[in-house]
Amino acid sequence: MPDNDSADGPPAASLGLGSRALRNSTIVLTAKVIARLIALVTVLYMIRRLAPAHYGTFTVLINLTAIVSVVLDLGFNVLFVREGARNRSEIQRYLRNVMSLRLLMSVVAFLLLAGLVIPLGLTDLLVPGFVLMVLTSYATLLRNGLYAVQQLGYEAIAVILESLVLLVLVVYGGRTQQSVVYYVWAYAAQYAFSCAYFIVVLAIKRIAIVGWRFELTFLREWFWKGLPFALTFILTIIYFRIDQPLVYAFHGKFAASYYGAAYKPIEALLFVPITFLSIVFPVLSVYHRERPADMLDALNRFYKALLLMGWPVSVGIFVLAHPLTPVLLGNDYGASEPALRILALALGIAFVNNAFIGALNASDRQSSFSWAATWSVVANVALNLALIPPFSFIGASWATVLTELALGIAGWVLTARYVGRVRVTALGWRVILAGLVMGIAIYPLSNLQGLEVAIPIVVGAAVYAAAVLLLRAVNGDEIAWARRALAEAG
Repeated sequence: MPDNDSADGPPAASLGLGSRALRNSTIVLTAKVIARLIALVTVLYMIRRLAPAHYGTFTVLINLTAIVSVVLDLGFNVLFVREGARNRSEIQRYLRNVMSLRLLMSVVAFLLLAGLVIPLGLTDLLVPGFVLMVLTSYATLLRNGLYAVQQLGYEAIAVILESLVLLVLVVYGGRTQQSVVYYVWAYAAQYAFSCAYFIVVLAIKRIAIVGWRFELTFLREWFWKGLPFALTFILTIIYFRIDQPLVYAFHGKFAASYYGAAYKPIEALLFVPITFLSIVFPVLSVYHRERPADMLDALNRFYKALLLMGWPVSVGIFVLAHPLTPVLLGNDYGASEPALRILALALGIAFVNNAFIGALNASDRQSSFSWAATWSVVANVALNLALIPPFSFIGASWATVLTELALGIAGWVLTARYVGRVRVTALGWRVILAGLVMGIAIYPLSNLQGLEVAIPIVVGAAVYAAAVLLLRAVNGDEIAWARRALAEAG
């Protein structure tokens, strides 16, 4: 799907959160919804094929590669998007330098990964895990070239093709009864496809020609600029990934399987706020430089949009955890139900936290958020170490909820100090009430089994939409703004 937006002129500044950002959100989110549905089928199929005896091993390896990948990132991914949005003519130079440094850092990453997987008895997964880690890192960097210039038509195609490639490979693995090693290679193949795809697209769109370039002075400057981003990325990865290896280390592969399976639907849904953030972030970055008076208004709209989407999903999963668990995960994962219900509480908070992350990073206050994230991760690790040994993955679930809450409070305080006060209560109380009304309405249906769970889901969506309108959770000005933006997008 070619994107006909011109690459000339101020990057999205004149469009604000209207035409281009809304259009890109619609295109990419629609594609990612389709891709996530395909991915959901893929993951659920793999969970059933590997069973609790092996799925925990797979999830631990994936989480360890994610933790080690911070060595490859160095904060350059976010910096690449921000600086590329501000200086489009330099994107090729930026890309080549980062690719070259990443190749060198992969040696360090390999040694670190080996130091983690070998003691856990996962030596056979070292090479495929390393290849997966490196290819994932390069695929993310390459696709960020499209996010920097807000030309995301090809990105929409990519997310669907990627998911189809993985689906085919996973189904083949299931039918031929492959081991965990095969599935790691399947994920690596998916990202190899992504790298090839984006290399071609960047060249076709004349955004950048992939190559190698190593400017020590430039990379040194970016290292110091990206250090706060790197710290935030490290802290985020530790926060999101450390719990599953700890569950594995303290309680074994079955507990890790139950927790990993419960975490998977929550993790899958986080693509929504992350996608919105990746689209809105360049816009906020330009606003900070060129239209600071409009930045707070855009941020408030961004926060409310995230809350409108995240809160009902959080309530719905909490209420319907009992029927959802066997439908999503299979009958072998009944022990995952309480973890799924607890983790649902963290989901809505995680949605809106992305507004504060985007605001601080876009306004060059990434170091401030890094400090907040540091203390949140310290709390998370402490909570996990305190709760996982006695309470296994249930303790890990509560640690996740408490850490998200702490991070949200810190993010709001810092955003109020450096950007402006997000009107959390004024913007959110009607949305919160609408979600609670929905939860009460679907609770009597929470004992339905099997595919009948679709009934409370449909009822919940209808009740929530009606409650939002009746409570005026979305006001006339916001509806008019959305209509204007859609008209411009058309």
